[in-house]
Order: sequence, then C-alpha cells, then structure tokens
Amino acid sequence: MTDSTRAYHHVAFDWGGVFTIGTFDGRSTQNVADRSGVPVERVRESYFRHVRQLEVGEWTLPQFWAVMQEETGVRLPYDEFEALYLGSVHDNLPMYATLAALPRSVRVGLLSNNYPVVSDHLRRDPRFARFDALVFSNELRQKKPHPDAFSALQGAMGVPAAQVAFVDDVEENIDAARVAGFHGLLYHHDRHAEFERELEAWLGVGVRV
Repeated sequence: MTDSTRAYHHVAFDWGGVFTIGTFDGRSTQNVADRSGVPVERVRESYFRHVRQLEVGEWTLPQFWAVMQEETGVRLPYDEFEALYLGSVHDNLPMYATLAALPRSVRVGLLSNNYPVVSDHLRRDPRFARFDALVFSNELRQKKPHPDAFSALQGAMGVPAAQVAFVDDVEENIDAARVAGFHGLLYHHDRHAEFERELEAWLGVGVRV
C-alpha cells in the first residue's frame, strides 16, 4: 500500500438490498413455493429457521435443502432448487453502474451475510472483479453486525476503518459499522441518486455515469 493509497477515502458495500432489489430470501422462498405448490408460509418457516446455518458456513446448500424438503414436503431435485435459488437474484443495476464508475484510486470492498454457492456465484460474476476485498459470512463463520465481521473487513481492505464508508440497507449494520470506526451510509434503491451524491462527498471524486 502506497502513501497515495492511504490518502484516499474508500468504500465497502453490503450485497443483499444494495446490489439487489428487495430481499433475496423473500424472493427465493416465493419462487420455491410457486414452483412446488407448497404454501409460501410453510417454505419460509423452515427456511428462516435454518438459514443461519448457511450464513455462518455450518451447512452446505445441499444439506440445507435436504432439511427443507423433509420439513416442507417440497419435492424439487437439488439441481433444480439450486438453479431456482441463484435465479432469484434481482440485480440493482444502478448500483453496478456506480461500482463500475469508481476510480481505481478507490479501494472497494464487500461484507455480506451470504451463503455457500451464492458467494461462489458472485465471485464468478465479471462485475465483481472491481472489488479489492470480498468478505462473506459463510466463509468467515461470523455474521454482521458482530464486531469480528467488521474487523475482517478492515483487514481485507488494507486501510484504516476511518477511511472507509460502509454501505448497507440495514440500520443495525450501519450502527455496528460506525462503532467499528467506519463511516456509515444507509442505502435504499429508491434513493440511489441521493446516495451517489453522499458517496461523492465522502470520496471526493465523481461516481455518477
């Protein structure tokens, strides 16, 4: 890391609700219910009861699906479920445009409470080549808002937390980021233009396409 790198402000993002529209979990459970004919309430009861096992890397996605099948009666083969699951991502395209517009002088990180297979899927996305640091809860085995998650992000970014804005759609995570020394920016996709102005003010560079 050079002295010039240290002089800049940088940014790190959450994924769900920031690079996606709406909640991935809500959409994926609805899609499973629609495909299988099982009531969405039954799917969600099982899903949300066990999803933490995915988030902290205790279960693989096939293990998770086997439990859900047993509890809900859904009879989709795993391969069909995985394709449906990954297909439930609804990209927030304006945020990807902002990501691509960030100058190379700005280090860019990601801290996401995420799942096996999904994190691998994101790494394969060419747009994610812009990230300098990717921290996923299922690999770290710790979720936001735990302090260890933000400590891992700072280490992966390679710059002090005070030089990094953290962008998330959940107030609890923003509060935890601020306690950890980051500059917090609360995000909602309906206010993307306002967010870009806030980010430009923090970075001191233009990010609008």
